[in-house]
Amino acid sequence: MTTAPSSRRIDETVLFPEAIPPVSPTRTRGPYCEVVKELDRVALLVPGSHAYVDAVLRMLTVGVFPIPLDPRLTPAEQERILAGLEPTAVVRTPEELAALTEQLPTAGLPLGRPMHCTSGTTGVPKGVWSGLLAPEDAAALVAEERALWGFSPDDVNLVLSPLYHSAPLRFAMGTILAGGRIVVPGPFDPAAVTAAIEAERPTTMFCVPTHLQRLFAHWDEHGTPDLSCFRLVAHAGAPCPTEVKHRLVAAFPPGSTWEFYGSTEGQFTACRSEEWLEHPGTVGRARPGRTLSTDPDGTIWCTVPEFARFTYFGAPEKTAAAWRTTPAGPAFSVGDLGRLDADGYLYLDGRREDLIISGGVNVYPTEVEQVLGTCPGVVDVAVYGVDDPDWGQRVCAAVVVSADGPSADVLRAFAREQLAPPKRPKDYRFLRELPRTLTGKVLRTELAGR
Repeated sequence: MTTAPSSRRIDETVLFPEAIPPVSPTRTRGPYCEVVKELDRVALLVPGSHAYVDAVLRMLTVGVFPIPLDPRLTPAEQERILAGLEPTAVVRTPEELAALTEQLPTAGLPLGRPMHCTSGTTGVPKGVWSGLLAPEDAAALVAEERALWGFSPDDVNLVLSPLYHSAPLRFAMGTILAGGRIVVPGPFDPAAVTAAIEAERPTTMFCVPTHLQRLFAHWDEHGTPDLSCFRLVAHAGAPCPTEVKHRLVAAFPPGSTWEFYGSTEGQFTACRSEEWLEHPGTVGRARPGRTLSTDPDGTIWCTVPEFARFTYFGAPEKTAAAWRTTPAGPAFSVGDLGRLDADGYLYLDGRREDLIISGGVNVYPTEVEQVLGTCPGVVDVAVYGVDDPDWGQRVCAAVVVSADGPSADVLRAFAREQLAPPKRPKDYRFLRELPRTLTGKVLRTELAGR
């Protein structure tokens, strides 16, 4: 197999001159790849499982790039997301996944990262593309994760989040590559997770604050299991309520709980809960090999090692907008806002503009608005988030409809046909007109405060 160059150089005038290797044109095949080859892209629309992680690792071992996607996506969403990613194949059933895996060698060193998708505020999904890594860069990527999280052959990773998300898949892959094993109880259910803790005695898990809230509520009613088996409990994905954070620290073994801040594009910080107690509200300091800086407006920039850099697949203009050269080296931003204290601890002041984080899932209002706007009788629509004690935020929609326009029930039915569950508004508010600035921008903060 021919290995592409590292492709990780940036200078003042050219961003990633070699970052996106040439890819083969999309070929017409059956329902799954009969033959896959280096630099092919395979969309995965199947539930997470042991076989799922094995398939991802096998593909990356030979330089084939999986595109993990939510299997609940509607056909319209699938078409919209995959249009710019040009997958060589789309896998929709466990049988197709097994047939694909059979042709691949056993898992070895991954020569890249899965191509996860992250939506922008325009609602147009972007594929985060690592490119094919040289063996030394690929080994450095694996070693960095192992050094930070301490993955070992003794680890048992309990998978709580869907494996199409980058963080749970990364933790599962790191565990298996270190010789450990994973436990996948299925769709999140506090009782099933509790049973898995008691039976499997996991050592690590990644979660979002909503998982913790639901587990604590379940344990209050049914009793807390023995948690002494855990050496690492990492959470991210959404701000963690202070009371939940304190309970997390009290419930799990000392030194075992962490928070980290990052995005699909890359990881910024890692923070032990003991540090958080000394610096309340922080998301930590820069991970090893990274540096953080902020603009006067608070925009956060992060340098990363060469092996952790990325482009947006087929979107050089978006790649250029995400990267810039700094005195510390090439740095990227996802548009989040924050501040750094004198000791280098980062505090987040806001997420990407208009982003709603519901149960740890990113929901972009523009994408939901584009869909709801096609419902007959909808004249205008704005989607926004409001605080929710269970989900962190819940998705809401303010709509202006015609005289014979749809009711809330009709809109809910329409959303069920067109949107995955996390994106469906839980509340609809009917207005005569939407609040806007003089330049026409919807005042989402005003809607959320009403």
